[in-house]
Amino acid sequence: MRKLKATATLGTILLILLTLPNGRALAQNKPQSPAQTANAPFELKDGDRVVFLGNSLFENDFQYGYLELALTTRFPDRFVTFRNLGWTGDNVFGDARSTFTNPPTAYEHLMNQLTQAKPTLVFLGYGGVEAQEGEAGLARFKEGLTKLLDKIDQLGAQTILLSPIPVVAFDSSQNVTQRNAMLERYAAEIAKTAAERGKRFIDLYKPIQELSRKAPILENGVHLNETGYYHLATILEKGLGLAPSGQTVTINVGKNGAEAAAPVRVLDAGKENTTVKFTMDESYLPLPLPEQDPETGTVVSDGRTLKITGLKKGFYTLTADNDEVVTASAKQWAEGVPIRQGASYTQAEQLRQMILKKNELFYFQYRPLNQTYILGFRSYEQGRHVKGLEEQNILIKWLESQIALTRQPQSKVYSLTLLK
Repeated sequence: MRKLKATATLGTILLILLTLPNGRALAQNKPQSPAQTANAPFELKDGDRVVFLGNSLFENDFQYGYLELALTTRFPDRFVTFRNLGWTGDNVFGDARSTFTNPPTAYEHLMNQLTQAKPTLVFLGYGGVEAQEGEAGLARFKEGLTKLLDKIDQLGAQTILLSPIPVVAFDSSQNVTQRNAMLERYAAEIAKTAAERGKRFIDLYKPIQELSRKAPILENGVHLNETGYYHLATILEKGLGLAPSGQTVTINVGKNGAEAAAPVRVLDAGKENTTVKFTMDESYLPLPLPEQDPETGTVVSDGRTLKITGLKKGFYTLTADNDEVVTASAKQWAEGVPIRQGASYTQAEQLRQMILKKNELFYFQYRPLNQTYILGFRSYEQGRHVKGLEEQNILIKWLESQIALTRQPQSKVYSLTLLK
């Protein structure tokens, strides 16, 4: 940042800015309408603290880390921290957090945990549990959601509301159609509340329902599996208005060499159209693809695609920094070959493992196994261990620093060579 060389005092500068008629400073403070706020381009800023607050939709992502990873990689130049406060079975009143209460109440636990997280942005994922109360519980849910949004506003944080997801199977005594109809009803109420308050709303229900018809993305028909969370991350990106991650990069090989548009830069092209060496400046790391389901053979179709035209017939191997990535025919390269592994994916997986470890430390910090004795009404017995929980912040911050060092894409040299 450039330093001002003026000798005026800070008070003088502030006075000038405040008294400028129709000045830029005053124009920037003009409040936005609710519609402008909800539809504003999404971005994360340095110092943001993102909190995922809700039920098992968020807690179960502790196993996979896709939601945090997606937002971390999309803004690699920003230092953003995350806290996952998801709690299985929870509702807007925090009832599932009553495992060590009286006093304080479960709702007070919810408020305390939210406040201590110090959010600047909250992704709110409720409604799935409350929908079991049917139409009769809708008014109470709206009241609790409004109260929770009021609290988040008081903390000075933004809120993005998410709909619940559908079920594809349920207890045999229940009617799946009726259950989903009520989930849609609650999703509509969440969308309505978001519109009334000028909050961004992302519908998860319809995209997940459509995907569940094509692939097994739900465990027990209720909770998302690894593939489900991969897709949930991409749905979240789309709902935030971020560009699709599955971009196609094209290189055209001809008699006079090879041509490509950014982010590709051709370094060398063989005279006989049999080799190409290039770099690719990636703006962000890709999401590691979920493991293939051994029973169904399901793999996701998402991923980055590399298209290379003009190659002579034969099979070509692509390497990244001398590590093999994929081999395909000239015809396949001309049509476009999905890139689903390689150095970028390896780096992204390393980043995800750091996120998982950090989240594991935080999980057992804010809800330790013997929380009744450390944090609850029997803390007079083992409350001394609170200090040990607080000391875990050192490890959490260290891991966050390592995440910051790893999230930036690294330039690589790619080579495409004809197999002989």
